[in-house]
This record gives sequence, structure tokens and C-alpha cells, in this order.
Amino acid sequence: MKSSNPLLRQWMTRGDATGGAARPGAVASGMSAATPSLATIDLRKRAGVAHGPGSAPFVRGADGIMTMDDVIVRTAMTLGTVVLAAVLSWVLLPVDPMRIGTSYGIAGGAALAAFTLSMVQAFKRRPSPPLILAYAALEGVFLGVISATVSTYIAPGAVIQAVLGTMAVFAGVLIAYRLGWIRVTRRFYGFVAAAGLGYALLTLANLLFSAFGGQDGLGFRSGGPGIAFGLLGVVLAAAFLALNFKQVEDEVRHGAPREDSWLAAFGLTLTLVWLYVELLNLLTLIREEDVF
Repeated sequence: MKSSNPLLRQWMTRGDATGGAARPGAVASGMSAATPSLATIDLRKRAGVAHGPGSAPFVRGADGIMTMDDVIVRTAMTLGTVVLAAVLSWVLLPVDPMRIGTSYGIAGGAALAAFTLSMVQAFKRRPSPPLILAYAALEGVFLGVISATVSTYIAPGAVIQAVLGTMAVFAGVLIAYRLGWIRVTRRFYGFVAAAGLGYALLTLANLLFSAFGGQDGLGFRSGGPGIAFGLLGVVLAAAFLALNFKQVEDEVRHGAPREDSWLAAFGLTLTLVWLYVELLNLLTLIREEDVF
């Protein structure tokens, strides 16, 4: 399935020069490239494509197959919702220096609601566009309030730097993935997933200690340790971007249902929001200020 975008079309045909062979890392070590994996078979079943020796090619219809253009459109819609909600919350919910706690309360409530919706979507078997867009809107409110607070009272200019940094990391990882400098193998996936889980548990523990034990918690969000922890978060977010790109590439190649483009957009949006927050916090820590 080819995209109408000439640049993205090259992404989907990287194996053509070797007679359609998969890119290194696309299949597990020791598994023949000619033998479809269970994930591939499942994607073909969901897309209505027959598989197996001697099976006739049966396709549900071109309109039902996910393409790269579908992912781009859905991601643009989701990220556009985030940006729109962030701008509106920045303008309509100005940060009052006398009620800074209220502003953080609004941001925290929006973040908690967004997290709840993300968990609901994660356990759903099918993507829900309204749920994903609602998540994006809530994340936008969270980012708008936090960004307005940082820009106005803590670190002027840090918001623009964080936005540019997020765009630069996204472009850098995409180029590196496209050129084959980053190869998402099973080992890479396992390492990133384990590191991400450990990072999430440490962040949760730090929040709990901050709420009940002290303002600095475990010290992961202030001073030198905070900067090191923030750099680790940026690196992990960049690694998760590579996982997102691999997921999109595999699903397009294997003929996933078109509705799965919403899941791809959801994953990319989640990672980009995480990356932006990490960069924003890191920039404030570098200026010897703490956002959270």
C-alpha cells in the first residue's frame, strides 16, 4: 500500500531493493522472513487479507486498509486538538500570581482526566476517535496552563525552546529511523519497555513522596539529579518515538485496518506530549528553577 506523498512512499518500500525482503530487525532473530509472525497474521485477519499456502488473496477493500496518509491525517487532527486546547487555556485561563495553586490544580485535574482516558483507550480492543480527541483536548489544557505558568513566572522563553526542542527530537529520530541508524529489534523493544516502566515507577514514587513526605520528594526533580533524570526522560521519549515509527511501518505494510491509524496517532501524541513536558522541566531546572 503506497502513500501519495513521494517522501513517505520511500519509507514503505525500503525492502524493494532486495526483492521485498524485510529490513534488518523487522523479524525476530532465527525466524524466516517468509514466515509471517503471529502479529502479522493477526493484522491480516483484521484487515480481511487471506494468508497461508495456497490461499487466494482476499482484501476487504482499499478503503478499509490503513495507509501512511491516514496516520498523518489522524495525527494532525490529534496534535491540532492538543495545540488548540493549549492556546485556548493559555488565553482563557490566565495564571493569577495570587492563586498559583488554583492554576496547578486545573492543570493537575486535566492531566489526571487525560491519564484516565488514556488507560480506558489502552484496554479497549478498538480505537475510539472521540475518546482519543477528548484525551488530546485535556492534554492541551494541562500543557496550556503549565506553559503559561512557566513562561510568565518561572522561565521566560523556555516554552519556545521546549517546542523547538520537541520538533527537533521528532525530526532527528524520524531521519535516523529512515536512514537505518535506529533499528527497532526485539532486544531494543524489550530494553526500552523495561527502562520506561522503571522510569514511570520512579516518577510515581517521587510524586507520592512529594505529596506526603516533602516538597522535593526523592530529589529526582531538583538540582543535579533532576537534570540527569530529565535527560534520561528525553532519551526514553525519543526511543519511544522510534517504537511508534516501527509500529506505524509494520501496520501499514501488513495491511492493518484503517481505524488503527487512530491508535498510531494516539501513540505519537502521547509520546510527543511526554517529550515536551520533559524538555520544559529540564529547561527550567537548568535555570535553577523547579516547575513541579
